[in-house]
Amino acid sequence: MKSVLRSAIGSSFLGYLIWAYMVLCARTIRWTVEGEEGFREAWADDEGLIVAAWHSRVLLLPTIWSRIARKLPGKTYPTSMLISLSRDGEPVAKAIEHLGLDAVRGSSAHKRKRKDKGGTAAIAEVSRRLRAGSVVCITPDGPRGPAETVQPGTLIMAARTGARIIPYALDCKPVFRLDTWDRFMIPLPFSRGAMVIGAPVSSDESASKEQRISDTEEAMSAAYARAAAILAKR
Repeated sequence: MKSVLRSAIGSSFLGYLIWAYMVLCARTIRWTVEGEEGFREAWADDEGLIVAAWHSRVLLLPTIWSRIARKLPGKTYPTSMLISLSRDGEPVAKAIEHLGLDAVRGSSAHKRKRKDKGGTAAIAEVSRRLRAGSVVCITPDGPRGPAETVQPGTLIMAARTGARIIPYALDCKPVFRLDTWDRFMIPLPFSRGAMVIGAPVSSDESASKEQRISDTEEAMSAAYARAAAILAKR
């Protein structure tokens, strides 16, 4: 079954199912949204934006596009998402293309195998789009983790291009969690959801890499804590 799903036909079919489920969740979950006005203001600027969310929320990531961004003025490049070049990433790439988003494929090399995963080319393509003032969605802890830990690649792209990082927090209740490295979230249609779009984080090149990672993780954690607090009150 796994080999069938990873075939070209299987990936296309699975991509269609993922797309349909993403749309269903985006439209039927009862969302409480915070930070929309600030996001609209950041979008109106000429600087590139990195919309950053944790990998466990992949099925919910297009919600900001479906509910807000697709109605905003167009950029030089279409809004895109950085997705692993692995076969497991293929269905997700096909799913977001159904939504009218671009997929930029590639991820960092495995530390032991040292096999090229398209990361260098992906960073170059994402950087080109960000320099042009476009928007790219990234899971800064993916594709292998550690979960909810910002990897250096996101900060490298922000520093190279002058792009700002938008913390993008999504949570919903009730929800299923898979037994994976990130406890991948399976949202339920018609559930309760919270979307928190944090204030843009600028890359301070005078700060150390560790400090920039810490600042970004702190902003991400604050946004996700706020999303959880919203759900707790509903």
